[in-house]
Amino acid sequence: MRTIAIANQKGGCGKTTTTVNIASALAFTGKKVLVVDFDPQAHATMGFGVDPETLGKTVYDSFTNTNVPISSVVLQTKVSGLSLAPSNILLSGLEFELAIRFSREFALKQLLNSVNDKYDMCIIDCSPSLSLLTLNALVASDEVIIPVQTQYYAIEGLKQLLETIAIVKQRFNPSLKILGILLTFVETRTTLSKQVQQQMRQFFGAMVFDTVIHRTVRLAEAPSAGLPILLYAPTSKGSDEYRALAAEITIATA
Repeated sequence: MRTIAIANQKGGCGKTTTTVNIASALAFTGKKVLVVDFDPQAHATMGFGVDPETLGKTVYDSFTNTNVPISSVVLQTKVSGLSLAPSNILLSGLEFELAIRFSREFALKQLLNSVNDKYDMCIIDCSPSLSLLTLNALVASDEVIIPVQTQYYAIEGLKQLLETIAIVKQRFNPSLKILGILLTFVETRTTLSKQVQQQMRQFFGAMVFDTVIHRTVRLAEAPSAGLPILLYAPTSKGSDEYRALAAEITIATA
């Protein structure tokens, strides 16, 4: 199972939108995909039309109860071949429980090992912080995608995350690599957006995906409908862009 974390400690950069839609686009290509919602805000869970408050079991229970394997909390989504390990606000308490656990950084990796042969891909939606939860996600992953909003401070905001990834590689997961930096909320008509895109490509070169995700109404509406863009508006620009991103990811070697 190829595992990819979607991470950035900065909120509002499109992590969950990318998680939901890239997982869906990969499933549309015929891959068996698992999404792990590893954010207490549970936005990825809601993005698939699931109410976090009604869940009897979530990924939190798999960490705190040895009788609840992660396979038992997984839900089938409306996308064929795409499953979801949901979360809710209880996950926010996991930080404290993991803090006293031996090999705490490897807790998520150990959970995912039990379903390693059931899926082709696993996409992890990380919380918007450099927390123990995010550290677990990076340790459990083969690769990381970093969504970055095309804003003035975009490059500066990446430095801390890149430093964290370097530490994770050195201490916990030597095989972790950055699959790519994804430019999000791109606005074709604004000079600032164009300048930031240019700066990001000059500074990070081939690390930046060729595909960019534009700010569109349909993409903004899809979460409120509890659907990925490929189901909500399959012929939209957002749908086309996430399909193109899935193609880039598929081509890249794991």
